[in-house]
Amino acid sequence: MNTRAADVSNILLDRVSAWLKTTALSGESLEYLITGFCERLAAAGLPLLRVHLSFSMLHPLYDALGFTWMRGQGVTVEGFRAAGGSAEPSRFLLSPYYYLLSNSLDHLRRRIDPTAPSEFPVFDDLKKIGVTDYMAFVQSFGESPGQGMVGSWSTDAPEGFNDNVIDALLKVQNSLAVAAKMAVLGKLADNMLMTYLGGNAGKRVLSGQIRRGDGETIRAALVMADMRQSTVLAEKEGRQAYIDTLNQFFDAIATPFNRNGGEILSFIGDGFLAVYPCGRHREPSQVAARAAMSAVRLATMRMNELNAKRRKDGLADIRYGIGLHVGNVMFGNVGLKDRLTFSAFGSAVNEVQRLQGLTKKYSQSIVASQTFATYCGGEWVTLGQEKLRGVRQKLTVLLPGQTNLKIDRAEALEADGHDARSEAEQVMLLYRDSRSTHGGEPKSKVPMIARGLN
Repeated sequence: MNTRAADVSNILLDRVSAWLKTTALSGESLEYLITGFCERLAAAGLPLLRVHLSFSMLHPLYDALGFTWMRGQGVTVEGFRAAGGSAEPSRFLLSPYYYLLSNSLDHLRRRIDPTAPSEFPVFDDLKKIGVTDYMAFVQSFGESPGQGMVGSWSTDAPEGFNDNVIDALLKVQNSLAVAAKMAVLGKLADNMLMTYLGGNAGKRVLSGQIRRGDGETIRAALVMADMRQSTVLAEKEGRQAYIDTLNQFFDAIATPFNRNGGEILSFIGDGFLAVYPCGRHREPSQVAARAAMSAVRLATMRMNELNAKRRKDGLADIRYGIGLHVGNVMFGNVGLKDRLTFSAFGSAVNEVQRLQGLTKKYSQSIVASQTFATYCGGEWVTLGQEKLRGVRQKLTVLLPGQTNLKIDRAEALEADGHDARSEAEQVMLLYRDSRSTHGGEPKSKVPMIARGLN
């Protein structure tokens, strides 16, 4: 049964606003906030069928979080990647959000007539679920350009939204913006720690390991990778071109090691250290080593693809070395009393770093210790024994055989996957660019906005 538009309780709406403030102060997640908000609006008598909200995020990896609430179905959540993607699709250019933002409007309201041609393609989808009235909006958080939310309200009430309902939505929208801003700022602290420290280290810091000397020892499969001839590349290509090349290198080679139990713990110049934490018994060590080897296969394939593209563009191949090991790693806060870093150190870290350096001696891209090869299994070729500085016993150095380098179907499918931008992400990118200002005035109209999405 459709809710009548007139059945709206101002007392209950005030309760919704109060709940928003209390929930935001308690530090609840943005998803919890949005879900509770939408359910309480519906319970207060607002005739809502669908609510969509997207929030721009100050985050190195993501531009937005999107939430879609449907009556009786709850909330679905999407995170929208900041990098990559092509120009916006024609469907997006014909969306209500694009019209609203490119014309510097705060609101756009349309009655949905199922028998009339659709002004925007999305209205065809709304007609299928019985939407009769639709209102889109932009709400700034009042700070830096591009920080805020965009969204839309939809109803299936036969009479649509009356003035009382629209007035209620506008008022509660402001309360939502205040609460959401607090939740977004709280999420931002988590995001920054996870992005700059890594998931494991970020959680440790958030859990209270913030004093100099705090830490613990874990067992892990270790991966150390490094780009070859970086100094030559830097001198030949120049500063910005070299930085772009380095980011291309990290995108290709490092990405596989930041999933499936792995974590990039630190970037060291033009290399990185990744860890796959595991228990001290044989089985978890095998799982970690095999996960690391799977990432090596993906990284090798991605580097081959990157170098093929570079050759096509008339650029030199990027060479690299990867060392693989298993051992104990000490995590901890080190540095000055007022300037700390969360890092990993210990003999195993030194050993994997020196193993990586042996790729130069043996003219191989990948070498591993006997310990790693034993836990990983599969085919390995012994290259020799090496006395590493600071290590009493000689280490056997091995090269992965063909079976260990052959990528399987599941890994290939994972490598082929990519994060395409959804329409909601396009909206947040457009919102960010449209709110960039010069002297308080909008920086640009449609042409500049469209370029901002490329």
